[in-house]
Amino acid sequence: MELFKARKKVYNILDKGKIFFILSMVAFLAAIILVFTKGLALGIDFAGGTVVQVQYDKAPNLDTIRLKLSQNALFEKATVTPYGDKGEIVIKTPASNQKIERDVSDITREVLAGTGNFDIRKVDMVGPKVGSELRTKGLTAFALALGVILLSVSFRYEFRFALAGVVALVHDIVITMGAISLFDIDVNLETIAAILTILGYSIHDTIIVFDRVRENIGESKSSDFKEIINEAVSRTLSRTILTSFTLFLVVLILYIFGGEMMHSFSFPMLVGVTIGTYSSVFVAAQLVIWSGFNVDKYREKEAQKLKRAKEKEKMRAMYEKGTI
Repeated sequence: MELFKARKKVYNILDKGKIFFILSMVAFLAAIILVFTKGLALGIDFAGGTVVQVQYDKAPNLDTIRLKLSQNALFEKATVTPYGDKGEIVIKTPASNQKIERDVSDITREVLAGTGNFDIRKVDMVGPKVGSELRTKGLTAFALALGVILLSVSFRYEFRFALAGVVALVHDIVITMGAISLFDIDVNLETIAAILTILGYSIHDTIIVFDRVRENIGESKSSDFKEIINEAVSRTLSRTILTSFTLFLVVLILYIFGGEMMHSFSFPMLVGVTIGTYSSVFVAAQLVIWSGFNVDKYREKEAQKLKRAKEKEKMRAMYEKGTI
């Protein structure tokens, strides 16, 4: 199935490269400003603390619940928010040095007594030390993933392609984090899983374009790198849009019907898939052009590699026949 007849027409996608670059920079800088000013809503996995999920048989009075909680030292700084279905709430308490000697469920039942008929569905607790360790491991995983991607793409193509791919990835992740900050999505282990998934998806999408660029360099007689990239992007456009749209629909269904517990994973994925598709087409390829890539030098380099490979094969054949 093809949406765009690329073989009949080459779309001059990079003709508006500067406009897309400006849009990307505006979104990138806005995301950075959001993250540093508004900050990220760290979930219990990273910040530490207690999360109690409570289900009432009918919509409770949140003001009454907050007043009750404020009278207990354990829930003194707790926040109460509606969650999921009608009557369901979540009580979040930041980590503290206070020693808890009783079951949190029992304490919650005592504190909320008289606020209505309810059932405690779940209690999660993470200490501040564990939260700090998880945060460090999450950042380490992200840094290692970027490093491995840089090395693998450098080995497969050359450093300019790898650098463009990694810069496009950073662009995708920063804008995704800005959206997470803007919409107050909790950052937890599910968010890190989503970001790592975005890294893999986005670089795969970019590599599809880079593969076609490399093929076009070998097949085309033109030395105009912009023309070669436009043809490569045009040929992969149907595949890119169809694949991304399919994935977007799957994640959208997960976001709508998976409940708020899945929002920390599904929301970053929705943003990341969209931005990743955009960057593969409009950012990564444009960055390779601006890096000063020279088609003729690349062809000469590839020709030298092929010549050396043939010479090695010839020497091997001569050795096997005993002529040397």
